[in-house]
Amino acid sequence: MNVSASAKRLILIVDDDQLLLDYLGEVLRHAGYDTQQASSSEQALQLIAQREPDLALLDIHMPGMNGLELAKRLHAQTSVPFMFLSGRGDADAGKQAAAYGAVGFLVKPVDEKHLMPAFAAGLARADEIRQLRRTELNLNAALAAGRETSLAVGLLMCKFQTDRNTAFEVLRDHARSSRRKVNEVADQLLSAEETLNSLHAAFNNRLKK
Repeated sequence: MNVSASAKRLILIVDDDQLLLDYLGEVLRHAGYDTQQASSSEQALQLIAQREPDLALLDIHMPGMNGLELAKRLHAQTSVPFMFLSGRGDADAGKQAAAYGAVGFLVKPVDEKHLMPAFAAGLARADEIRQLRRTELNLNAALAAGRETSLAVGLLMCKFQTDRNTAFEVLRDHARSSRRKVNEVADQLLSAEETLNSLHAAFNNRLKK
């Protein structure tokens, strides 16, 4: 299934085998993706410095800087998600890929029938990771901006037995729907909680009489 022009994603393919580079590039372009090709890790880093791809496919075994070393660089210095390409298809190779933070793993020889589903799954996972990173950045900014937001997020976590990111997203979405700032909604939530606590104490005192 072709990707619409407006939704085209850039895939960087890194492999020292030129025939495989050309084959993968042709298959991905035919599927509607934009592609870049690099025959070494060093060339890949130069391309990434100019424009970060949506996903990189890294051959593990290359002369010079291999795919694992390149993956370390990408993880430490960029936000580029990556998949590994290897001649080994055993469990240890898969575990190694996961340990390096890969969003997918392909085994040579690459079959077009397996290639496209693997890329679609890898891109979906990469998008999830980007969203989590954005949420975390937004959350940290909001928590730094005001004590009320931090306390309100903690209150929601406790009330609804949820995680910090979900609690913040619910608070933020409610603020947007009511066209108010997050810290304003947080302050209102905390005030309501204080009122409820006061009423609870008043009811307890009445029952004791």
